[in-house]
Amino acid sequence: MKISEVIAKMKAYHKGTVNGVPIDESKTRDKVLYGNVDQECTGIVTTIYASVDVIREAIACGANLIICHEALFWNHGDHQEWLLEQGNKTFLAKKELLDSGNIVVWRDHDYIHTGIPMKDGSYVDGIFYGVAKMLGWEDYIVGDKEKPQTFVIPEKTAEEVGKEWISKFHLNGIKAIGDLQTKVRKVAIPFHIMGQFDNQVISRVDQEDIDCLICMELTDFTVTEYVRDSAMLNMPKAILAIGHFNVEEPGMEYMLTYLDEALGEHIPAKFVQATDMYQFIH
Repeated sequence: MKISEVIAKMKAYHKGTVNGVPIDESKTRDKVLYGNVDQECTGIVTTIYASVDVIREAIACGANLIICHEALFWNHGDHQEWLLEQGNKTFLAKKELLDSGNIVVWRDHDYIHTGIPMKDGSYVDGIFYGVAKMLGWEDYIVGDKEKPQTFVIPEKTAEEVGKEWISKFHLNGIKAIGDLQTKVRKVAIPFHIMGQFDNQVISRVDQEDIDCLICMELTDFTVTEYVRDSAMLNMPKAILAIGHFNVEEPGMEYMLTYLDEALGEHIPAKFVQATDMYQFIH
């Protein structure tokens, strides 16, 4: 099967619509970011981000297609012209590595978030459902079933929740805010906490009695300050600031469970973790 066919079948497998409107191919982030799709697919690597080490692993295992969730060349839209014009040394070296293995990189971002099919005919966000499955939290999903980002779990402390993430997702550690001894029942994974919608997050935490937030992007203002003050006022809450890539990566590992079904045949595939982006100096 040609790589172009693999990509077409993956798109067709996903729901592909937002509020009933099909994804606009001229605007979607889900582009071929690099390489020649008119070659036979020798193998697939799934990952959150096609880092240099991920590319090296793909070459080593004989795969020539990397399906990633985030950008390849460090900017929104994955524009490469400015890097080429400037002769950016890291860009040129990464490009040379991709060429050496005839690697194609396709970004599956918008499509996978629209949904993967369930047995009952419904669709669920492929990234966040993958996170739930990896944690064993799929039976604890509450609220919007298509976007499983809120869970009511058996009670444990925020510290215990954090250690579970570290163990299951192979992280180096987690930045924690608030009271680590918070008794956690209700957990939410909000989108980006960067200022624009932070008032809504604070209101939601208060009104829905959310004990713990699992965060991707997180500023030191707004929600962070609110959670600290709540803990100081004996209304314990906690934030586990895990990071964007670390939170979403399990969804790309989960892709392996449905690749054969999506493609209608077996192509050798493996998940390669881009590894924890963060290191901690104590």
